[in-house]
Amino acid sequence: MPPTKTQRSRRRTPRQILGGARRRVRRAAGRARSVWRRSLQLQVVTSTLVISVIVVVVLGTFLSEQINRAVIQSSQQSSVSEANADRLQIADALAPPDDDQAKAVEAGKAAVNPLDEVMGAVTGSVDGGSKKRYDVLILNVAAPGQSRASGRLVPANVPPALRAGLQRNITKLVYDKPIVSIERVGLTGQSQPRLMYIVGGIVHEPFSGQNYEVYHFFPLDEEEALLSNVRLAIVVVGLGLVLLLAAIAYLVARQVVTPVRLARQAAERLAAGKLDERLKVRGEDDLARLANSFNEMAANLALKIHQLEELSQVQRQFVSDVSHELRTPLTTVRMAADLLYDAREDFDPMAARSAELMQAQLERFESMLGDLLEISRYDAGAATLDLEPVDVTKVVLRAIEDSEALAERHGTRFELRLPPEPCMAEIDNRRVERILRNLLFNAIEHGEGREIVVTVGADRDAVAVAVRDHGIGLKPGEDTMVFDRFWRADPSRARTIGGTGLGLAISREDATLHGGWLQAWGQPGEGSQFRLTLPRTAGADLKGSPLPLVPPEIEMRRTWRGSMTPVLLPAVGDGALDDED
Repeated sequence: MPPTKTQRSRRRTPRQILGGARRRVRRAAGRARSVWRRSLQLQVVTSTLVISVIVVVVLGTFLSEQINRAVIQSSQQSSVSEANADRLQIADALAPPDDDQAKAVEAGKAAVNPLDEVMGAVTGSVDGGSKKRYDVLILNVAAPGQSRASGRLVPANVPPALRAGLQRNITKLVYDKPIVSIERVGLTGQSQPRLMYIVGGIVHEPFSGQNYEVYHFFPLDEEEALLSNVRLAIVVVGLGLVLLLAAIAYLVARQVVTPVRLARQAAERLAAGKLDERLKVRGEDDLARLANSFNEMAANLALKIHQLEELSQVQRQFVSDVSHELRTPLTTVRMAADLLYDAREDFDPMAARSAELMQAQLERFESMLGDLLEISRYDAGAATLDLEPVDVTKVVLRAIEDSEALAERHGTRFELRLPPEPCMAEIDNRRVERILRNLLFNAIEHGEGREIVVTVGADRDAVAVAVRDHGIGLKPGEDTMVFDRFWRADPSRARTIGGTGLGLAISREDATLHGGWLQAWGQPGEGSQFRLTLPRTAGADLKGSPLPLVPPEIEMRRTWRGSMTPVLLPAVGDGALDDED
């Protein structure tokens, strides 16, 4: 039993999964890039949003830093002031005792430790005072038993760097300068450290000569909560400001882009041929003036196109009328010329030659009138097709039969490359045969007497005929100009077969009327090739041609030259070419 789709998906390797994810990401990125390129409004809103985010982040960071600095500085100033006041109070408590206290100490009587009394006063835990928000630690390094602390403070809570700085101040005998630090202190019994502002100072006891280290621990919980709220407020306000600016940019961009979008849609409809398309004018601003200018341009363009259509109609009508009107006198002159041409043997040589020249030029004039009438039908859109299933190979053979007499006069022969099976297609037999005759006549005229190769090919959707000559060829850019009316590659070169200069132009119109292609290739000195490609079924769209436009020998020569590797041959006398000597 073959594996199901789910089982096959489960067997996918991580590399395949990663490759599929990359492809999906690339497709999504491509769609996003396409939307970005096509939407001016999205570009404006996105640019405004990015710039707004950058500005809000910079300003929010600056504002947060300023508020943080101001709050911390205010807290520091108040904390240092309170710490200084407490140290003065502690210094007073440790002042030299009076005579009675001194005598009691000398007699060995127990005296009350002044730190016990001052600690209650400093922390506010005695005399009914409210307990202060900070704790105090008094350290006596020489006599640790005389150290005092409030709250859960222990000597280990003092940052080492702060104590080291304080010890340096003791060494320098600078006692009134506090040392400050902001640290997170983990007090005993608390789950997590608290951010505290620590102020350290020295109190000297003159009576015993000892130094007391006094540390004040000011908790910054309120300040931290305040700054956290401030930061949250800045983020919320910044986000709201960014969204507000994005909304403003969207509205402004929409106000500007909507008229531009309407102008684009109107221009597209105008280009599609709806010459009565106009824009609505609102106000007198720049967009209104743009709409006025667009309407004036559309009106002038419609007027010019109408004038050109009238002029073209007059020209087409003139050519058609002239061609029709010339047919009657041409018929009369033709009859007279035929009589003179048939009786030319009875004339003297000069008169006989004149009759022959008149007969030839009348034939050319009649052919030109026919071509002009055909061109006027195409210009008027009156050309129609008489479609029927036809073997294109037989059409090619009939066109070659019509061209053999001209080819013999120019010393040219045909080489036919025909498929063994019939090449059936729904075509207008008369028009396709005329295309092939024009291509063959053109190849004979410019082939300089060399061989002409006619190739027929077919595939499932199309049939093609290629006419290859080995004459003067075409210069770069002439492969499209060759189908222009009355165009000549060399204006000074006379036509050798009396063409009208409209044959290739009519041939291209016939091919286009079939929904096909008529293309040309050429190189100076390499000759030229014309390829006619027609769909097998009338009305079908061509996707390609069974025959190449560039001759196979030319393409092979290009490939061979491109794959050549230059080889540096040794000079004669170097030993490589002297082996036979």
